[in-house]
Amino acid sequence: MSSAQAATGPSVGAKGAFLLDSKPNKTLWSKAADTKRQMASTTKVMTAVVVLETRGVDLNKKITVKQSYRDYVARNGASTADLKKGDKLSVRQLLYGLMLPSGCDAAFALADTFGTGTTEAARTKSFISKMNRKASDLGMANTKYDSFDGISQAGNNYTTPRDSAKLARRALGNSTFGSVVKATSTKQTATNGRVYTWYNTNKLLGSYSGAIGIKTGTGSVAGPCLVFAAKRGDRTVAGVVLNSPDRYTDAKKMLDWAFRTHTTMKLRTLPAGAEQD
Repeated sequence: MSSAQAATGPSVGAKGAFLLDSKPNKTLWSKAADTKRQMASTTKVMTAVVVLETRGVDLNKKITVKQSYRDYVARNGASTADLKKGDKLSVRQLLYGLMLPSGCDAAFALADTFGTGTTEAARTKSFISKMNRKASDLGMANTKYDSFDGISQAGNNYTTPRDSAKLARRALGNSTFGSVVKATSTKQTATNGRVYTWYNTNKLLGSYSGAIGIKTGTGSVAGPCLVFAAKRGDRTVAGVVLNSPDRYTDAKKMLDWAFRTHTTMKLRTLPAGAEQD
């Protein structure tokens, strides 16, 4: 690439973008880094972080699926892990259901379990306040959550590319999170023997050399979003695109720019019937 191109950075269509060299925590490049935007299901990165950073969290603790989780998904036409009422799955399994098919039912199950209160509404509200507290602790000054999954009733669920990259870096520091988000698919068995097969909606995985995550999100206001990361050698680069007309191409351009490479990429296709996000 020419030195002029290297100085200006990659050319992307996303309205907001950020590129971070993860280990030294160094900003490589950004576009509208501090402009607040809706984040859709990339919200679930924080859902996972709050669960994983709960003191003494037991990843093998079993959670029983309630009908209300299914009803919630149906009511909102939301992406789903298609959890069946009465099935028992571990916290770890629900993290796969949260991050791969972008299951809003899995998000509800986790928020209901890790929030405090006597009712579902109180528990989920308490969980969302934990998400906001965590954002504040991490110095994500321009981020606010009003939902545990990105389905925002009031539109008060926003972040910035910089804040989102900060969160991605923190999340990748957790080995369980890292294992979950780099899986292109998974099979998880409930205690009754039912097998759930989930495919990762993040098509960068299995398409871009070194991709290790992280999360898609799409919403009518948010547009297509992607929080992503790739590792080559001992270098991990994390990135964010918010409201991008072509998020995977944007991510590829950004990563290639960071790694000073030109990678050919053919997007992994999701099987028929798999969740899209």
